[in-house]
Amino acid sequence: MNSTTTMKWTSSLSVAARPEEALAEVLAELKSKLAGMRPDIAFLFVSPKHRAAYTQIAATVLKQLSPRHVLGCSGGGIIGGGREAEQSPALSVSAVSMPNVEFHPIRIEDANLPDLDSGPKAWQQLIGLKTDAATGNEQDTPQFILLADPFSIRVEDMLAGFDFAYPQSVKVGGLASGARSAGQNALYLDDHTYNDGAVGLALSGDVRIDPLVAQGCRPLGKLMSVTRCQRNLLIELDKRRALDVMGELIGQADEHERDLIRHTSLFLGLVMDPFKKGTPGPGDFLIRNLLGMDEKRGVLAVGGILREGQNVQFHLFDASAASDDLSAVLRRYSTERLNASKGEALPSPPRGALLFSCLGRGERLYGHPNHDSDAFRAQLGDVPLAGFFCNGEIGPVSGTTYVHGYTSCFGIFRTK
Repeated sequence: MNSTTTMKWTSSLSVAARPEEALAEVLAELKSKLAGMRPDIAFLFVSPKHRAAYTQIAATVLKQLSPRHVLGCSGGGIIGGGREAEQSPALSVSAVSMPNVEFHPIRIEDANLPDLDSGPKAWQQLIGLKTDAATGNEQDTPQFILLADPFSIRVEDMLAGFDFAYPQSVKVGGLASGARSAGQNALYLDDHTYNDGAVGLALSGDVRIDPLVAQGCRPLGKLMSVTRCQRNLLIELDKRRALDVMGELIGQADEHERDLIRHTSLFLGLVMDPFKKGTPGPGDFLIRNLLGMDEKRGVLAVGGILREGQNVQFHLFDASAASDDLSAVLRRYSTERLNASKGEALPSPPRGALLFSCLGRGERLYGHPNHDSDAFRAQLGDVPLAGFFCNGEIGPVSGTTYVHGYTSCFGIFRTK
């Protein structure tokens, strides 16, 4: 726990080709801004161009900054200092001081995951934290930052367990990237570098993580009701065969929309809150892939579990939709913070943020770098921002934590 009085973030990114040069650059900048202060956390994200030096990079950060904790991973693109570096060597380090906050490091291997039929105590024992339900004290509710290797752990099962054991806690993070097979990613936790499983930090005390999930899609067609389904099989929409409804929608689409659909940019948005009133907006849908179809039966396979009576809507993903959705989510967050004050003191401002963005976004999508970082700055100002481009993004929708695709998930840090 830090003895200073103000949460402080500073972030730096280098695209130097040699890891020792990149480290020297970012560490010099951070030391200058820290002015002798020992950080509580060093967030470390490294591109695969530096794979040969993964372990040495972490060791140097520990030696030079002496953080109480290190958390990070490899990424196919790196974010730091409010910039995004995708097609070049890159590493970013963010040094964070969090007074009156307690930290609990988490290391999980797939073989140790409890059965999904196990009770919450089994998950609490694995993670090493008791539930806050007994105290009812918001200060005791942990907030989680989770990083995982997509090749070696059942991430969705892990997240379901975290939600089961800590239903009131925020969980944000991402799946390490930059590797094509198991054993090639890096996961950083304190003085260890792992290449499998998952790592994380639980934060409790005077800290709040505000999660934002921008799924990058725009609705197509009308809102409909699932009138018949079987787990992830969508059989009927508004009492019509699901495939017939989709075919009609495609027939009514314009040329640009049909071109997107041909390139697998059609998704299904699930309204997760059964009590949602009014027209659903950004953040109300869980966007899921369409996995296949049975033309004879008229059934669609969806990448998520459905329930009868659930409202759904088809969605399209493209650069314009992703940009508009991100702006809407950020504006909504800014507006809600202002409204939350209700004429009183404004809620505590953001001090720093982590961005977990899909490898399918960035320059590949927009044609130019820094789009999502620039959009964040336009709405929230000069808040230090770091992170990486992921193989899957971790964030909540309607209180349940999911692994997303084509998404930008933010964890915005401020005091309570």
